[in-house]
Parts: sequence; structure tokens; C-alpha cells
Amino acid sequence: MKYALLSMSAALLALGAAPVSAEVIEQDENGFVTRDVAVVNADTKAAWLALISPAKYWSSAHTWSGDAANMRMTPQAGGCFCEKIPEDPNPTRITLEGSVEHMRVIHAFPEKALRMSGALGPLQSEPVSGVFTVALSATETGGTRIVWEYAVGGRMRYETGVIAKAVDGVMSQQLNGLAALLGPVEPEPALGGAEAESPAEGSEEEVVDELTDEAAPSGGADEAAAPAKPSVADAFEDLADG
Repeated sequence: MKYALLSMSAALLALGAAPVSAEVIEQDENGFVTRDVAVVNADTKAAWLALISPAKYWSSAHTWSGDAANMRMTPQAGGCFCEKIPEDPNPTRITLEGSVEHMRVIHAFPEKALRMSGALGPLQSEPVSGVFTVALSATETGGTRIVWEYAVGGRMRYETGVIAKAVDGVMSQQLNGLAALLGPVEPEPALGGAEAESPAEGSEEEVVDELTDEAAPSGGADEAAAPAKPSVADAFEDLADG
């Protein structure tokens, strides 16, 4: 309960400190999807090593023990994103150490993608499933773009609009922590924005855009929509299909 209350209140505060891009991109009575994006001044290896070290950037306000130092992650399929609950420092009796599984790793592709399954925070008490995917890609300047998506589906005793906004705030706060650890760079245009820069020739984004253009119906210039930046699913479609 302590975690749930902290998560809901701190999440709303975190909304005002979002990273490069943060939004609830899908929402209905069956669930929601949040997406956050940041670009950091570190190569993909450094970004990966930081990503799998949650104790260095996760907010202590969003832990059960009250201390992010108790967080750990094993970046292998079946590995645990877990938290240690230390023994109660009570000199009058012997106490025991506990633990919490936040998520389980289902896909670990170093320097490229991390995918975990699990219901975070207050969602842990609900019969929902959640899939958290992080995609890393190198930028032309030697930095790393981090796309951070969390898809939740199933029955829950929360109003979807309220919990989706709160969860997005929490996820934004964690990505802000990771970006601060690595060194953020100047914000990019929002995903799918009209002012988004054109992808470099031969880049992964250009390939995705070309495939999107081929699949789109023909029409005049007025009907052509600006190509959207690739989502996690787009950028790693081959991994998802495999």
C-alpha cells in the first residue's frame, strides 16, 4: 500500500518533468500503452550497462523498500528485475530478509533491446499483464536514442484514464533518471511531429519509412501524412516476429 500511494502521488508530480517525449499513446477499457523517448550523450554500450543497473537511476520513491540501492536486474531470459527487502534492524528480535519481483526478463539483446513482463507498482495487485520494452539505437552524433514503452492490458480496479496518466508519470520519472545518469542531449521533436527531422539515407528509420510509404494508399500531396518516427515495434519488428 505504501508503494501504491507513493506511486500515484509522485507520478502526478513527475508529469511536469517528462523526458524528450512522454505520452499515453493508446487507451481504452482494456488497457493502455505509454511511450517515453530520450536521447542521451552516451554510446549504446554505456546506455545498455546503465539500463541494466536500476539501482543507479530508479527512483527510491517507487520501491517497496524505500531505497533504490536494493534494486537489481539479471539481463537474461528468465532473469529477475527484483528488489531486496532488507531485514528489519530490530535489536530485540531476529528478522528475515524479503524480496519483490517487479518484472521478469523475456528478451535481452545487449545494446539493442530489453523486454520484460510484469505489473509494476499498484498494478501488481490487479489481474493485468504488462510488457515493458526498451529499444536502444545509435544517433548520428554518437549518442543513443532510448524508446521506452509499457503496454498494460486486463481487468483492473482503477479508472483507466487516471492510472494510465499516473503510470506514464512514473515511467517518465525513471527514464529521466536514466537520462540524467548518462547525460541528456537537446530534445528532439515529438514522435510523429510535423517538424521531425528526415532520417539519414540508408538508416534504419529510412527503411521503416519507405516500407510505411509503400503500404500507404496513393493520393495527392495533401493526403500524404508526415512519416512517423518508428515505435519500438517498428524498430525491432524482426525481433518481435522471431
